[in-house]
Amino acid sequence: MSPELIGRFLVTAFFAVVFLQSALDKLTDSQGNLEFLQGHFRSSPFPPDMVRLMFRILTALEMAAGVLCGLGVLFFSFRRPGMNLASLGIAVAGLALLGLIVGQRFAKDYAGAAVVASYFAVALIGLALF
Repeated sequence: MSPELIGRFLVTAFFAVVFLQSALDKLTDSQGNLEFLQGHFRSSPFPPDMVRLMFRILTALEMAAGVLCGLGVLFFSFRRPGMNLASLGIAVAGLALLGLIVGQRFAKDYAGAAVVASYFAVALIGLALF
């Protein structure tokens, strides 16, 4: 197995775990997560209804990324270069991460934004491996 193939597998599996767990947490504790986010965005220009909408969109993106990456690992679609389940999952993960970093910046949570930026870097590396 080549290092490139191992890298594809690891990045795909990493995002499957990260985003499936995050989406499932948002689905099983929606109220708790929403209350946290509304407090987090209290000083931002986003009204509570907008935060609720952003929460739903982010949950959908995270679930899509996690499922696509999970299926990519399950069906070994990371073996072939080009667009496939795994690379599509990583691309959707990148979109979710962009949404997260925009939110962190508007909430003026710069430390949180820095953490999201490191995940985004992993996504870019993962896409480059495909």
